[in-house]
Amino acid sequence: MTIGTDPAWREAQYNARAAVPEHPAIFARWAERSAAARAEAGRRVRPDLAYGDGPNETLDLFLPDRTGAPLHVFLHGGYWQALDKKDFGFVAPPLVAEGIAVAVVNYALCPAVRVGDIVNQVRRALAWLWREGEGLGFDRDRIHLSGHSAGGQLVAMMMATDWPRRAPDLPADLVKSGLSISGVFELEPLIGTSINAKLGLDAEEARAVSPMGLTPATGAPLVLAVGGEESAEFHRQSAAFGAHWSALGTPVRWVPLPGRNHMTACEALAEAGHPLFRAAVELALGTGARPS
Repeated sequence: MTIGTDPAWREAQYNARAAVPEHPAIFARWAERSAAARAEAGRRVRPDLAYGDGPNETLDLFLPDRTGAPLHVFLHGGYWQALDKKDFGFVAPPLVAEGIAVAVVNYALCPAVRVGDIVNQVRRALAWLWREGEGLGFDRDRIHLSGHSAGGQLVAMMMATDWPRRAPDLPADLVKSGLSISGVFELEPLIGTSINAKLGLDAEEARAVSPMGLTPATGAPLVLAVGGEESAEFHRQSAAFGAHWSALGTPVRWVPLPGRNHMTACEALAEAGHPLFRAAVELALGTGARPS
């Protein structure tokens, strides 16, 4: 890992809210669009399904009209310390229109829990979704992931998980693909920044939850995207991680996001026709064709 050692430089590189001063308006837009998505889905959304007994262990499941659809699981960002699934329901409607089920997952936030606890919560969510898939109406053998910022780290951690080791009934290839938007794959650079005030990471813990130090569990494909207006460190992180996992055999695809900042980058996932949206559809459906 090669990063700048100046604390002020690292703060500027990783403090995404400071870099996007209009972020309150963006967050309000997300919340409004997400509330509308849940209202318009009606009976096709099953809100607040509990995947465990821990704090915030719930998810919202959006279903298309047909059963047996592939499942796209979205993991939200917020540096493991902010935001909520209710802010990200807006990602679901365009994917549902393509015949893809969507689960928007919640998890507990730091400092009430550690980043490693959040990783394990998301593992529980995916295990629950796989076990309950038939009853919920989607194809449990076609589970695909996406995530933004901290959610991008969680996507990679799930792709590095040895599922049968966690529970013998779980398949090694539980995760069929991953899509990471502006992910953080090395957490050590966050130490010494304001972001770490609630995370409380030291070097050892940061390395343990950094996908850069892990190997992919399967040959599942990975899509990486970073906003064109994001900092050099967000670009470096994705480039280094993509190169590392590509060398280990992961098929890696890059989707450029020109003109996007750290917040607006994830909105491309909900824009039908955008290359990032099309990448997600192609991963979930195989050929990218609309199901019959």
